[in-house]
Amino acid sequence: MRLLCLSNGHGEDRIAAAVLQALQEGSGQIGLEALPLVGMGQAYRNLGIPLLGPVQVMPSGGFVYMDARELTKDVRAGLLTLSWRQWQAIRAWVHKAPQQSYILAVGDIWPLLLAWGSGAPYLFVATARSEYYVRDEAGPLVRRRWYQWLEGYGSSVFQPWERWLMSRKRCRAVFVRDSLTAGRLNRAAVSVHDCGNPMMDNLAPQGVLDLSACANSLRILLLPGSREPEVYGNWAHILRALPSVLEAVPRQSVQFLAALAPGLDAEVFAAAVRAQGWPPRPTSLAGDPGLSFGYGDVTLTLISQGFNDALHGADLGIALAGTATEQLVGLGKPVITFPGAGPQFTARFAESQQRLLGPSVRLVDRPEQAGRALAELLRNPDLLQAIGQNGCRRMGTAGAAGRIAQVIETLISP
Repeated sequence: MRLLCLSNGHGEDRIAAAVLQALQEGSGQIGLEALPLVGMGQAYRNLGIPLLGPVQVMPSGGFVYMDARELTKDVRAGLLTLSWRQWQAIRAWVHKAPQQSYILAVGDIWPLLLAWGSGAPYLFVATARSEYYVRDEAGPLVRRRWYQWLEGYGSSVFQPWERWLMSRKRCRAVFVRDSLTAGRLNRAAVSVHDCGNPMMDNLAPQGVLDLSACANSLRILLLPGSREPEVYGNWAHILRALPSVLEAVPRQSVQFLAALAPGLDAEVFAAAVRAQGWPPRPTSLAGDPGLSFGYGDVTLTLISQGFNDALHGADLGIALAGTATEQLVGLGKPVITFPGAGPQFTARFAESQQRLLGPSVRLVDRPEQAGRALAELLRNPDLLQAIGQNGCRRMGTAGAAGRIAQVIETLISP
């Protein structure tokens, strides 16, 4: 049997790759290929999984749903031609061995629609939707904006056409990210597998960073995102938040850890820190080559390695990121956030993320209000305990990719 994986975003690529890696470690009876619909598919390349068809980096990075202007940029960059060529490649791939071909769609309706249109049996990992966007365990959330009404239309956060695609006979399995979503889809006559969220896989501490020297400090993880050039604007917003944070804890030792995604230029971040008047200082984090700044009991260190160690070692985060924010919340940590300039981390994205992650995310209007949010968290230990429980409930536990792979292997192995 052969499986072609379709994914439409950098985060979706990573989730899909985790599932395919688990399949690689299984029986090995399924031939794996991938087609990243957005970007170059580096997550697949790292696993040695062959890529099918044309790939291309789009200006939006897959976030066209947040801003119509980004869709216009993508169209000008050749999105329609790329999509047509990818569609032809999918159809040709299925045509070579129609009785042995399966499609795994990861993301939202676009890869799901392509999987349905391929004519092959398909499976769907629904990473982009959760009932937490429109309700929690107590019932529906208050809807204040027009797009919130559209998100919650009908009996599920999934629109009727999405539920139709998921209920077709050729759709052999649907995997959702949390139990609340599974329950609502089951009520809508869509059979689903509640295997958990692969975002929480592969997050065990790596032992790259030695955080023992700052064990008595308040450790705050700074997450500006990963997409250029947006990440540099996000970083400027985060730096604007730090004075208010330090005012909220004037007599406490503070360690800021800024996690930089692979491939980002650390010097650009360092230059912005220096421009804010932070003096350089030797790093106290063994094993990390990042730049460090600070004065007195306050240190800011740029780290390009040991992301998992930083996730586990942090007390909380200040984040303008997507997947990394969800992972930090999933580990039981609170996150303070505010809108960036976009195209991903806009006010609308931040508000949607806050609904998805609930009380774990403290959304403020401006960076300068971050200190107030921190002070509210620190004086409310009951809230911090509830945030820890909320994160696990909304994001699940590790091992989801393996559980999903096990179901896939059972369904399609010869």
